[in-house]
Amino acid sequence: MSAQDIEGKGSAAETSYAVEERERSWISWLIPVFVLANVAMFVILMYFNNCPKHIRSRGDDDKCVARFLSRFSFQPLSQNPLFGPSSSTLERLGGLSWEKVVHKHQGWRLISCIWLHAGLLHLLANMLSLVFIGIRLEQNFGFVRIGTIYLLSGFGGSVLSALFIRNSISVGASGALFGLLGAMLSELITNWSIYTNKVAALLTLIVIVVINLGVGILPHVDNFAHIGGFLTGVLLGFILLPRPQFAWLERHNPAAGIRGVAPKYKGYQYVLLVVSVGLLIVGFSVGVVMLFRGVNAYERCHWCRYVSCVPTSKWKCDST
Repeated sequence: MSAQDIEGKGSAAETSYAVEERERSWISWLIPVFVLANVAMFVILMYFNNCPKHIRSRGDDDKCVARFLSRFSFQPLSQNPLFGPSSSTLERLGGLSWEKVVHKHQGWRLISCIWLHAGLLHLLANMLSLVFIGIRLEQNFGFVRIGTIYLLSGFGGSVLSALFIRNSISVGASGALFGLLGAMLSELITNWSIYTNKVAALLTLIVIVVINLGVGILPHVDNFAHIGGFLTGVLLGFILLPRPQFAWLERHNPAAGIRGVAPKYKGYQYVLLVVSVGLLIVGFSVGVVMLFRGVNAYERCHWCRYVSCVPTSKWKCDST
């Protein structure tokens, strides 16, 4: 092996390393802003909830939790075991309600609900997940792409949830979070050739997703929002997160000393992108039209009730 060969390979490796460094050069600021926005909305929720006044007006025997917080105290655990507001407050401030969306034309609830949380435990779980998942993605791909995936995945989760769940209020950022997980999965697939230990990474992601979706079969967990957000995130990952081939990047870096023409993306990346764009447009269009026409998705898919809750001897499911 000649000195030029060694030097050339060293330059290429340095270029690849530089490429990875440039991809990680984004400063994550949007995800922290999202976290602060969710926390602020929870404080606003509790302010308007005003548990002591609510309890007195109803004449309930139950007492608010953490009464030293005054109007910010939590509803009795018999009403909300997650340490949060009442369901009426959640509905009043933008929770997802099929009746409000379809019959009162309040489509904005499909977005507002992803900024609300049912309780302090719900908020903490989702915000910790958002920090661990979102910051890394934003550092690698920037705030525009990750912010787009987060918001559209949240919307996709809300649409699927409203198609199936009619008699309860749905809130939370879980659909958007599952969208980020889905985007991580599709990003790994579409950029398969540039990763090492890719099989281990793929299996790890699949296990995480399966476990989280498995939790969704418990009662009072909106698994349809999880699934809708996840599928939206997978498609958006194929659209927004493909990485250029290292050969193309090296070709456009004079220090690499490489001559010739290399395509920016592989053929299968273009195919996945085009198919994903089509599926996303069709999925959103069909879902929104069905929703505002008042279609009950359970009538089209009878077994889907078991996707969100599986009844056992320990609990029952309200699948309406």
